[in-house]
Amino acid sequence: MTLSIAILGSSGYAGGELIRLVDGHPDFEIEYLGAHSSAGRTLSSVHPHLGGGERVLGVNEPGEVPDVDLAFLALPHGASSGPAMALLSRGIRVVDLGSDFRLDTPDRYLEAYGVDHPYPDELGNWVYGLPERHRSEISGTDRVASPGCYPTSTILPLAPLLAAGLVRSTGIIVDSMSGVSGAGRGVQAGLQFGAVDESAKAYKVLEHRHQPEMERALDLASADPVQLVFTPHLVPMQRGILTTIYAPAREGTSLDDLVGALEDAYRDEPFVSIVDRSPETRWVVGSNRALISVHLDERTGTAVLICAIDNLVKGAAGQAVQAANLMMGLDETAGLPMEGWMP
Repeated sequence: MTLSIAILGSSGYAGGELIRLVDGHPDFEIEYLGAHSSAGRTLSSVHPHLGGGERVLGVNEPGEVPDVDLAFLALPHGASSGPAMALLSRGIRVVDLGSDFRLDTPDRYLEAYGVDHPYPDELGNWVYGLPERHRSEISGTDRVASPGCYPTSTILPLAPLLAAGLVRSTGIIVDSMSGVSGAGRGVQAGLQFGAVDESAKAYKVLEHRHQPEMERALDLASADPVQLVFTPHLVPMQRGILTTIYAPAREGTSLDDLVGALEDAYRDEPFVSIVDRSPETRWVVGSNRALISVHLDERTGTAVLICAIDNLVKGAAGQAVQAANLMMGLDETAGLPMEGWMP
C-alpha cells in the first residue's frame, strides 16, 4: 500500500531532507510540494542534489493540498498552526516540524514566545514526537509536534537518568554546538562564510526558545520539575549537533548505574546507541542515529553526557519520518538511514 504525502516548506533545508527521505521510502509517495518564495519554481532550481527535479513547487496553502494521507509541515515558527488545523479538519494526519505545538500550556507558550497562541486549546493535544520516549502515544494520534534538534540531543541522554533518579533535576548545564544549517536557509549576515569560518560563538544566551521545550519534555520523565541552563554555540560546519550535559549525580550513583540506565532505556531502540567514547558529529551525519556516551566525575559528583546527532535528520526530517511511520502503522525504521556517510 502506497501512502500519499504532502510537504509544506519544501524549499528549506529540512524540507529538502524530507523530500530525500520520502522519495526513498518504500511506502510513501509525494503528491504535493509547497513553498513560499520558491512557489512556481522547479525542485531542481531549489534542491539540485535531489532527483525528480522537474517537479514544480506549489504554494504553502492548505487549500491547495490534495486529499493526502499525511502532511509534513516544515514551516517557520508561527506559520504552521493555521495550516495544521485546516489539514486536520479534512482528516489529513499532520507532523509539524516547527515549534507551534511543542509546548503544553498557553502560559508556557506565552513565556517562551512572548505572544498568545492562536489555538490555545490545542496545546497539550499534540503528541511530542520523540519516538524513543512517546512511541505508544505517537502510534495512536493524527497530530505530532516533532521535537527541536537541540532538545532531541538533550532529552535522549538525560531523560532515562532523571527517570531512574540518578541525577538531580536542578543545577543541570546543557552546552550544544551546531552547524550552520540549523539556522535555516535564510540569508543572514551572521551565517555568511566570512562570519562563521575559523570561529565559534555562543548565541541567544539565556534566551533560546528550546530551553522551555527541553524542560517541558524532561518534566515528564522526572519526579521533580526540571530546571536547566542551556547555551547553544554556532561552529563552522554544515550540519550536526554535539551536546554536552553536566548533571549533578545523586549521592551513591556510580558510573555503572548511569551506563546501566541508558542501556536499559535504549537496548532495543534502532536509532540510539550507547558508546564507550565521546561521539563525533561526523559519525552520524546523514543518518537518523543518536550516539550517547556517559562519564562520571567522582571528584565533583557530576554526570557528563555527550550526544551527537545530525540536526537535519534525527533532529528534524528523519525524526518526523520516524513518527510518521508509527502513525501509519509501518515499520518504524522504513526509509530511514542507519549509517552516516562521513569517514
